[in-house]
Amino acid sequence: MTFRFCPQCAAPLALRSEEEDSGPKERLRCTACDYTHWNNPTPVLAAVVECVDREGRVLLARNAAWTHRMFALITGFMEAGESPEDGIRREVAEETALQCDSVSLIGVYEFLRMNQVIIAYAVQARGEIRLSPELAEYKLLAPQDIRCWRAGTGYAMADWLRARGHEPRFLDPN
Repeated sequence: MTFRFCPQCAAPLALRSEEEDSGPKERLRCTACDYTHWNNPTPVLAAVVECVDREGRVLLARNAAWTHRMFALITGFMEAGESPEDGIRREVAEETALQCDSVSLIGVYEFLRMNQVIIAYAVQARGEIRLSPELAEYKLLAPQDIRCWRAGTGYAMADWLRARGHEPRFLDPN
């Protein structure tokens, strides 16, 4: 999203270079009140959902807004006042209706194209899968059948597989 006006005074924002702690930095700044639009990355939560009541198969889902048939991790945004761990528990429950038995951090990953930082968790879950309207369909895959993708959450999936003794295989980019 490109901001054009100051959220404090509604004056136009302009790209201006100013001296900051690390030297000159060009950012959108208000022409009237000197507000700075920092454009910091957004934290995004992601879950490798291992269904413990389905022989440890991993749930991958396709977002209803995606036109291609890509299946990926369960992801979402944190709510104000929520810890990342509580947030991923909520996201898994909201998007799949599964109950989380355990949650453990896999790692933190950059997703520069979307200006996001992904906080990825391994989630062991159980229950009847009921997708939210946000998701169109899901697959349950044995860990050895998973193909990783070369972007943010795909690297989290690869690290999760390695931690379980599986050498990750990546999708062909073509």
